[in-house]
Amino acid sequence: MVTTTDTLEGDSPGGLTEGAAAVVLDRVDKSFKTPAGVKKVVIDLSLTVRPGEFFSLLGPSGCGKTTTLRMIAGLEKVDSGHIYLAGVDATNQPAYARNVNTVFQNYALFPHLSVFDNIAYGLHRQHVPKTELRRRVGEALSLVHMDGFAMHRPQQLSGGQQQRIALARSIVTRPTVLLLDEPLAALDLKLRESMQEELKRLQRELQLSFIFVTHDQAEAFAMSDRVAVMQDGHLVQVGSPEELYLRPATRFVTTFVGRANFIPASLVEGASTSLPDDMASRQLSESEESVASTGAEPSVFVRPERLRIVVGTAVDNVSGPRVRGTVTDKTFSGGLTTIRVTVRHDVELTVTCDSASSEARDATVGDPAVVTWRPEDATLLDR
Repeated sequence: MVTTTDTLEGDSPGGLTEGAAAVVLDRVDKSFKTPAGVKKVVIDLSLTVRPGEFFSLLGPSGCGKTTTLRMIAGLEKVDSGHIYLAGVDATNQPAYARNVNTVFQNYALFPHLSVFDNIAYGLHRQHVPKTELRRRVGEALSLVHMDGFAMHRPQQLSGGQQQRIALARSIVTRPTVLLLDEPLAALDLKLRESMQEELKRLQRELQLSFIFVTHDQAEAFAMSDRVAVMQDGHLVQVGSPEELYLRPATRFVTTFVGRANFIPASLVEGASTSLPDDMASRQLSESEESVASTGAEPSVFVRPERLRIVVGTAVDNVSGPRVRGTVTDKTFSGGLTTIRVTVRHDVELTVTCDSASSEARDATVGDPAVVTWRPEDATLLDR
């Protein structure tokens, strides 16, 4: 089981009230019956979402993200484990009794109701007085920048406008936690980027806890305070976007959250890593054990933008960790240029550099090259 660095005061999560975490999942399991048998979808999942935090669940399709969200919402029952909302055990509470709202990918607006009535729907069910209801609907419309659209019908709105109305309907009842299940997936790129900024602004203004499900690493990194990466029902790492990108815990995380270079340690000339902390030291120890027990060779992991390429006569003057190879491709992409260097028939490195740099200008396909990096930018990973 992967745990986070969060610590919660009290004898148990269920004893928390004032200052409690917004959401705590404690060793939650969920399985579904399929024609082939029982499929485990979420396995021994424990995580904590802090009050006022933008928290994302990130992973490939089928890893258990949406099922986890539905269990928090009360739309799916857990097989075992507990779910705590604001310090209260909500494991067996029905969905309507939980102070959480969900924004779905398809918006789920009522086509026969006006924008005003769509937003007011939850307030009507809470029997909020009419004067208070109008005020809160007006506030919600203002927060999502949709003033003046109260009498429109959903079919008269663009996809981005419908998404804003779905958000307004979800926040107007003042939930403890807002759950968002890939709500931007149906939008085009420019609108999706705009809505990312709006979501983050809204979350900061309201100081609500958002739990956002996505398979898009860039989307999760752009908005989140912390991200949980899931793989095959397991939680494999939780941390800030910077931690996940620069200090991935597993090879899966390394490749899922960005481009990665894995360089067999035997090809590296000079020191491969400075081992700046206990984590790197532990990785080295585990890698050495792996080599001893299985013969698996450890790899040096470095992000493409952390590599530097040297070509021409200067290749013999490079010091520090380095590998030798041949430039096999160069791609110009506006401000950035991507250079590929083949080190061995089965090892190709990707170097990303500023298109205006001498590295980008000087590299030519067919040139011998040395690829180097700072020791502190490398991490040693086992197989």
